[in-house]
Amino acid sequence: MKWLWRTRRELLIDEPAWQCLQSELPFLATLPTAESSLLRERMAQFLTETTITGVRGLQVSDAMRLQVASQACLPVLRLGLQAYDRFSEVILYPSAFSVRRRIDSPEGMVTEFDDVLTGEAMPGGPVVLSWPDTTLTDEAWPGTNLVIHEFAHKLDMASGLPDGCPPMPRSQQASWFTTLSEAFEAFARMVDRVEAAIPGDIDPDSEAADPWFALLPLDPYAATDLAEFFAVSTEKFFINPQALCAEFPELFAAYRQYFGFVTDPTMTDQPI
Repeated sequence: MKWLWRTRRELLIDEPAWQCLQSELPFLATLPTAESSLLRERMAQFLTETTITGVRGLQVSDAMRLQVASQACLPVLRLGLQAYDRFSEVILYPSAFSVRRRIDSPEGMVTEFDDVLTGEAMPGGPVVLSWPDTTLTDEAWPGTNLVIHEFAHKLDMASGLPDGCPPMPRSQQASWFTTLSEAFEAFARMVDRVEAAIPGDIDPDSEAADPWFALLPLDPYAATDLAEFFAVSTEKFFINPQALCAEFPELFAAYRQYFGFVTDPTMTDQPI
């Protein structure tokens, strides 16, 4: 299986390259043979159509391109790359990066600040990633994945402003929003209970509060809004589907139907 990049040089996604990817990203090793083959086809298309650019001195190797492509293509394994919000570039930073933000209040006040990010998906634009964070899983919340998170946002943006509902037939949207909203509200209540349990002498925003937030089934960032809940829970669906199914079985079933498969072949008997 081959992919072409902008200089038209051909590379093989051969067995040694695939096995190397599986060692770097163990969740790929759980894919059945048919899904593995299809993923490699998606990766070939992705790398032909998408430029992966390093900035601030970061040199992007072929192995780095393959790692990004494999994770980016997993959510659209059955949906196809056309499901993503249009874009043609992934930008890799050598570390977390700063983005200037501006907030205009109803009273006319303007607040500007620097927001430090590890990833960002821009509507109609590129996906920006901190390279060191693309293969990391947060030990506090197993099942996290930066690349899948940002490309879940790209799926969401393909239907307009990110609201947690990627493109789907109108007849399915009401059910989707109901399932997503119920899971989101249940998770928000979990976060509230955890925050209430943190002793008063511990800052909830400090690392000292992590042991309490680690009790949650998802990164607490998922409680931000429906768009972030969709992105964070999509990470979990692909990296640790058993945990998502155990905590949010209706959401798991909706995701399995939408994405068309589950990465863990032992869960294929779960009802849709």
